[in-house]
Amino acid sequence: MTITGVDALLEQARTGMRRLDPHETRAAVAAGALLIDTRTDRQRAVQGDLPGAIVIDRTVLEWRLDPRSANRIPEATGLDRQIVVVCRQGYSSSLAAASLRAIGLHRATDLAGGVEAWLTAGLPTSAGPPDVRE
Repeated sequence: MTITGVDALLEQARTGMRRLDPHETRAAVAAGALLIDTRTDRQRAVQGDLPGAIVIDRTVLEWRLDPRSANRIPEATGLDRQIVVVCRQGYSSSLAAASLRAIGLHRATDLAGGVEAWLTAGLPTSAGPPDVRE
């Protein structure tokens, strides 16, 4: 059976990308990786915010994280910076990470299972206000 459509796109996006589980994600952030949350305001209101995450809308993600972009965030310091993208279930984050890899951020990956996996693993959410970047 040939995979087509969005399933094929997702499979292609994940090719060569080592996705992280929730505990690996937490360790990567502790070691200096950027944790980028692309969930909607509504999703974050229901599920909570992740400690240390920077919230960036998916529509401007590449411009904010490409260190060569005039519109980058200050933390986008180089093409070698590890970036872990997070979404609700781990689907759109895979596509976003693949897009970041395509522009040269070769260490971009995502959280397998998304925030749902994070919560299932019993990891904490943040009590403080989210770090939203526009």
